[in-house]
Amino acid sequence: MGYVTAWRNLPRAQAAMVVLLALAVALANVRQPYPEIAPLQHVPTVLAILVAPLVLRRWPLSDGAVGCVFAFLLLHTLAGRYTYSNIPYDAWGQKVLGFSIDRSLGLTRNNFDRLVHLAFGLLAIRPYAEAAGRHGGMGRRGAIVSAWLFVGAVSALYEVFEWSLTMLVAPDMADDYNGQQGDPWDAQKDMACAMAGGLLVALVMGLRGGVKVGR
Repeated sequence: MGYVTAWRNLPRAQAAMVVLLALAVALANVRQPYPEIAPLQHVPTVLAILVAPLVLRRWPLSDGAVGCVFAFLLLHTLAGRYTYSNIPYDAWGQKVLGFSIDRSLGLTRNNFDRLVHLAFGLLAIRPYAEAAGRHGGMGRRGAIVSAWLFVGAVSALYEVFEWSLTMLVAPDMADDYNGQQGDPWDAQKDMACAMAGGLLVALVMGLRGGVKVGR
């Protein structure tokens, strides 16, 4: 009954986001091109979908903050379908825009993983800062700074977790799952992208004060 009640008490917009994310995960696995790796990509998102009603009931957030989490997980779900390294964004760009994105920017690797790490930094600051203010009793400045530190900590922990998981579960597919593409500094570059995105949003929030953080 508690789970059903949590679902019923979700704001309509937030419930719609959870349902849409579940639908996106289902569609991402239709004719899955990489079935061996797909579960590693999508299981964390499925778990997030399942616990979302309970978490948001215990620690409610604004629609905007939840929307940031939804946008990031939606982007991750898209990338997860193609194991990040193989997402054909350049081919899509050529069909839609008529030119190669990679050639225009002088890129020599698939950089969609960098975009997702940047998006994590851009989208994680607001929900964390709001949660720290509303439920942790932190002041605005402290909440924003701790949100940026959170982005760095999670980015580092994720890289360690990603490496550990592939070594334990699928060592022969580590390069594909991790998206290293032969770059020994891939983890550090991913973390830098997330920290840069987070710093940008933290500075904007700190200067403009347009997002409510406290109670």
